Amino acid sequence: MTHFLDLVHPHAGTALMSEWLTGTAERSRAAADAAIDEWAAAEPPAALLAQHVFLSTDGAGLLYYAQWTSDEAHLAWARARRPAMVGRVDALVPGVERPGLHRTRLHRSVVHDAGREPGVLVVATTAADQAAGAVRAAPGLLAGHIHLTADGERAIVVTEWTDAAAHEAAAADGPAFKRYTLLHAFRDDRAEDAAGGPERF
Repeated sequence: MTHFLDLVHPHAGTALMSEWLTGTAERSRAAADAAIDEWAAAEPPAALLAQHVFLSTDGAGLLYYAQWTSDEAHLAWARARRPAMVGRVDALVPGVERPGLHRTRLHRSVVHDAGREPGVLVVATTAADQAAGAVRAAPGLLAGHIHLTADGERAIVVTEWTDAAAHEAAAADGPAFKRYTLLHAFRDDRAEDAAGGPERF
């Protein structure tokens, strides 16, 4: 799987994380495919620099990680275009739950081992002053990426692990988390499917 830093756009002013809860692996894939088709059907807004779709390893949902030039640019697009796009996805996969959007900034990345590819990404939310502990070296932890919320009080930490077993061994006392694998990656105006080939997002 791709290293997380390879998905980060250098000019991003904001990083948005949005969880979609679908209930099953089949519904998750159907919702992801429907959203990808929506993006493919129209020219992506210039302010959208990158957007990546992750599947939860338990099959219960998706995570969207979008990078925009600014929150203001995203809000302008969301007011004009998002309701119609999401409505078409919901018509195909009804009942998707969306707990909320997190507006963050990538604050700090710690890379412990750049030589191995991650097998799983883990996303957890913690108090900002406790985030450093979540990226401290541990067996199987390849890298950690601390995102701060707009108020600076919370951190959403994305960590890269060799596999789920390594994370399981280290996660006993950590915050609640979800594990993901990359399904689809978009950056600038080109995309590369996790399966390998370039395609339009």
